[in-house]
Amino acid sequence: MGLSLEQKKAMVQEVAAVASSALSAVAAEYRGLDATTMDELRVQARQQGVYVKVVKNTLARRAVEGTDFECLQEAFEGPLVLAFSQEDPGAAARVFKNFAKEHKALEVKFLGVGGKMLPASELDRLASMPTREEALAQLMATMRAPVQKFVTTLNEVPGKLVRTLAAVKDAKAA
Repeated sequence: MGLSLEQKKAMVQEVAAVASSALSAVAAEYRGLDATTMDELRVQARQQGVYVKVVKNTLARRAVEGTDFECLQEAFEGPLVLAFSQEDPGAAARVFKNFAKEHKALEVKFLGVGGKMLPASELDRLASMPTREEALAQLMATMRAPVQKFVTTLNEVPGKLVRTLAAVKDAKAA
């Protein structure tokens, strides 16, 4: 039995709300995956803060209108599962990449980031992006390095003086 008009409108609104706040999107063909396997994918995605939905292509086209993912409209063909990263741009790509290792039937078709559609070959690049915590840690390490080197240099002056005085003392004692 098909969806009623009200159900379709609700689905479009739900996907549009998610797409408007999402950082990236990944679309994959799920032909050959059973319902249990799709549930596994949904669970893994939910744990990573990724919204996953199987939507008819015509509804998906309407849902992404006016969002950064409008560029994907022309590519919606075949049975697709859409994933939107809510917190981390690389999260959806990581989920699909890891899931596709175990389930060969899941085939990534295209990605959407920053208003641009990318081919599936860019999945690894998007998946390797650091998480927010990793990026902050890298930034803090970069910001801390010059200060740490400055303090080490300042500390070296008195240390060198103490070693010189100890060497002079040892030379006079001998």
